[in-house]
Amino acid sequence: MGRFLRAASLDELPQLWNVLLGDICLVGPRPLLMEYLPLYSPQQARRLDVKPGITGWAQVNGRNALSWEERFGLDAWYVENQSVWLDLKILLRTVGKVFGREGINQRGGVTMEPFRGSGGAPDVAVGAPVAGQVAEG
Repeated sequence: MGRFLRAASLDELPQLWNVLLGDICLVGPRPLLMEYLPLYSPQQARRLDVKPGITGWAQVNGRNALSWEERFGLDAWYVENQSVWLDLKILLRTVGKVFGREGINQRGGVTMEPFRGSGGAPDVAVGAPVAGQVAEG
């Protein structure tokens, strides 16, 4: 049963309780492990300027198929461009991603590898296109 729920991306449904409690939002950067906090660059830490969400801009633009730098860049772009219309767009695109089962796993892996910091690599430019996609505002 657990394998089916994960494969169908339905394992996130219990988080709706956290939305009702006000701990998280429907849309926002996905919450990450607390142990990653000291590893964030200033640009990556921008994702903490908004409440985390069940789905977000990075999820509809690649999910776990993105690199950490791409994910953080998209999260920072969302923080700078957050709006009701963008949230609605993300929610609609999330439905398509869930049914299409795109980007659930990182290439060659089960999920994302642990974040180990940027290692001095530059962050992806805010709003930069990912995997041939055009970033939208």
